[in-house]
Amino acid sequence: MLLCMGTIFFLSHQPGDTLNLPIFAGADKLVHIIAYGVLSSTVIFSFSPEVRKQRRGMVLTAAILVPLLFGLSDEYHQSFVAGRSAEFLDLVADGAGGLMVGLAW
Repeated sequence: MLLCMGTIFFLSHQPGDTLNLPIFAGADKLVHIIAYGVLSSTVIFSFSPEVRKQRRGMVLTAAILVPLLFGLSDEYHQSFVAGRSAEFLDLVADGAGGLMVGLAW
């Protein structure tokens, strides 16, 4: 989970002029959905199999809230990076990735 968070932080800390997105319209949102979906899955599997089985509601809540809250902090962080800005739709995509993986689990 921490490796995933660190990777997202590293990528979001890159100046905007060094990124080659979007490849197509909405590509950046798709990247957010995938990255935060992966983060959600790492949250789920950070719990032991026993906890995942016995406390499904708690694990599901964590799988949705951790990516959403991390996305919120990441958008805030991006507001301080040259050529980057905080975008509400990025946060929506972050939450969507976490929600989709959480509900699929």
